[in-house]
Amino acid sequence: MTEPNSLKSVLEQLAEAEKQRAEPQLSSRQRRARTVARLAAVQALYQMELAGEGVETVIAEFSNHRFDSDIEGEMLAEADEEYFAAIVRGVVEGQRDIDAAVRARLAANWRLERLDSTLRALLRCGAWELKESAEVPREIVIDEYVELAKAFFDEAEAKFVNAALDGVARDVRG
Repeated sequence: MTEPNSLKSVLEQLAEAEKQRAEPQLSSRQRRARTVARLAAVQALYQMELAGEGVETVIAEFSNHRFDSDIEGEMLAEADEEYFAAIVRGVVEGQRDIDAAVRARLAANWRLERLDSTLRALLRCGAWELKESAEVPREIVIDEYVELAKAFFDEAEAKFVNAALDGVARDVRG
């Protein structure tokens, strides 16, 4: 894992990647809000794992203190808070099935628990969206989480996220 980028550079990287693809039913502003929601969901799951906090506590913290506030000079006001909460709640509620879907796409000698917690959060969020948000094209889901992986990891981990989520997409969407 490389040193995490600043929030500002992560958002810039995601905005640049968004220019390459788009969720067709959403405006540019709505797409950006979804991207920020995905980033926040990964951060929330990571925080829950490290701090042992409950899902509603973390959602409330993000809603009350992180969204609409200045973090590293960047406003997260653009987040689709409803979508953020749906991802976080959905991952927690469906974690057993989500983890099974991800495990099915890991190499035989790899365990999900062995992965970096941020990587686990990325895969869980992506798998949830692939399973539960059929209206979002699979390419968008995979691309968004690959770009998030690039913000936190080296190219090898981004390729791993791409391969794992592509496999999950084939399994759950046919």
